[in-house]
Amino acid sequence: MKEFELINRYFKGRGIIRRDVNLGIGDDCALVTVPENCQLAVTTDTLVAGVHFFDDISPRALGHRALAVNLSDLAAMGAEPSWISVGLTLPEANVEWLEEFTEGMHEIAEYFNVQIIGGDTTQGPLTITICAKGIVPQGKALRRSGAKVGDWIYVTGPLGDAGVAIEARKQGFNIAPEHLSYLNNRFDYPAPRVAAGQVLRGAASAAIDISDGLLADLGHILALSQVSAVINVDKVPVSDAVNASIPRAEQFDYILNYGDDYELLFTVPESNKSMVDMKLRQYGVEASCIGQIKNGVGEIELLLDGEKFNYQGKGFQHFTKEPV
Repeated sequence: MKEFELINRYFKGRGIIRRDVNLGIGDDCALVTVPENCQLAVTTDTLVAGVHFFDDISPRALGHRALAVNLSDLAAMGAEPSWISVGLTLPEANVEWLEEFTEGMHEIAEYFNVQIIGGDTTQGPLTITICAKGIVPQGKALRRSGAKVGDWIYVTGPLGDAGVAIEARKQGFNIAPEHLSYLNNRFDYPAPRVAAGQVLRGAASAAIDISDGLLADLGHILALSQVSAVINVDKVPVSDAVNASIPRAEQFDYILNYGDDYELLFTVPESNKSMVDMKLRQYGVEASCIGQIKNGVGEIELLLDGEKFNYQGKGFQHFTKEPV
């Protein structure tokens, strides 16, 4: 199968058609209309085989995952996902693989009302690059730089699931089948918190999605907001699957240091705390208050059962040989 046959067969004319797309796949550029009094939020992520996903991941899961991690970035900004461009590098144009991969991609795109409007295909080592675009009301985007002293720190959903799934595949942990299935699903099919991000507009002071680990991503908020934080480690939510599979003393690496959970980490002023709790429950989102913003610049104090907890993990970073 040649390049343009691949594009026409698996991308052009498939999925939803948004009214704000004036020109989609097939020209040098796509043309879209951004609503009045809105800003365009743009994010780009690249997934590389052996770095961001296992070689044996199902193509359908990979298609889902490639879009989901980008939609999670839009969610962290409070943006409504709208358009996607796909850069796809393939060793070969395998028809069966492409059918399943694009099925996974189109499923999540349709669920979030996102149209694939363009991109590029080329031959080489398996790599997927997604550029996701969304819209957010003028001046309402969530940013990393707004946390203030006294704000409460929240996280949606449990942390550590993806990390346990990763290590289970690497090391062959003995995990009960029902728990292993749940954990693998959390890694392969991340659920971007799009609705939660939009609910938090005008209520949260800062936000980020957890891709590189709780401590690493919290550090980004603290650095840009010029504040510090105290985190109650025992308040960080953990799934039944992790609790049943990993002894408590061994859970800290997973909940503090591993990424790939794609939950939202956000800060809320005291005045908005009750409102945020109520609104998130209305959307079926469980959010846990795990700490508070303090004076200082960039320091994270960890408490476990009320006592100071020393932990040295730093989270995931590319281009480093330091242990993480």
